Amino acid sequence: MKFHALIRHALAGLSRFLSLKPAVASISLLLLTASGCGSAFQNINILSDADEIALGREFSRQIEREVRLYTDPEVVRYIDELGQTLVRHSTRSNITYYIKVVDTDEVNAFALPGGYLYINRGLISIAGTESELAGVIGHEIGHVAARHGAKALTRQLGLEVILGMISGRNPTGVRRVASQLAGVGGILSMLHHSRQAEREADALAVVNLREAGYDPGGVTVFFEKLLEINDREPGALASLFATHPASRERVENTRKQIAALPALEGLVTDSERFRQIKNQLPPLEDNPLKNKKNDKEEQPVREH
Repeated sequence: MKFHALIRHALAGLSRFLSLKPAVASISLLLLTASGCGSAFQNINILSDADEIALGREFSRQIEREVRLYTDPEVVRYIDELGQTLVRHSTRSNITYYIKVVDTDEVNAFALPGGYLYINRGLISIAGTESELAGVIGHEIGHVAARHGAKALTRQLGLEVILGMISGRNPTGVRRVASQLAGVGGILSMLHHSRQAEREADALAVVNLREAGYDPGGVTVFFEKLLEINDREPGALASLFATHPASRERVENTRKQIAALPALEGLVTDSERFRQIKNQLPPLEDNPLKNKKNDKEEQPVREH
């Protein structure tokens, strides 16, 4: 069919542009044997680590022109140290991860291609334990490890990417592609993950937490909290659910995955440092947990 001829032409162009003939041959076989034209690009990534990192760097520059980062050095250091601990036990620790805190009450977190992670201050505030917070960060690391952002970019831009319009060795091309996404809104829209991608990131987070010495149950507990907030006040977490669609199925999947793992003693659920960091944060103006019954665990513990 004409589609296959177009693919062959695109791959030939990519081969000339990036000199990746062996890789192109493999991609060609994969694409040409994919079932149906519409699904051919759904789970394909042809970006190298260098391509991905270059794009993530450019996206982060755009985002940081539009959002305000939280700069309390103790909070920033804690989040980075927690994240880097998880990175070291992840399935993709060969790249550098940049983990930052966004100064907003909004409950959200997201990962850009190439290892750029953003955790909103509001999300830290509603996490009840360190393992819940680790679960969120582990989930975002899972998106990077599974290259979901790169796959989404390949899918969104289609043949423009296939034809080699961007490369880690071509800064002009990287900036051109990044500019097409029109800032934070466009970038986050591109990073809207499929249910399959969310399930994969969940599963990777469970393993990641356990390998790093944290109770993976934090993943499930935090998801349940988000769903309870949404059930009580639909739309309260609209921005989070827009990029990370939640479901009861995801909660059950992680619960079953954890139950199937061998028992392991000494996993960390919470820490004094987490509580201290949480207490340093300014109170949320509109805390989504404030109307929750029996929410003693979620309220900040003040030191005396």
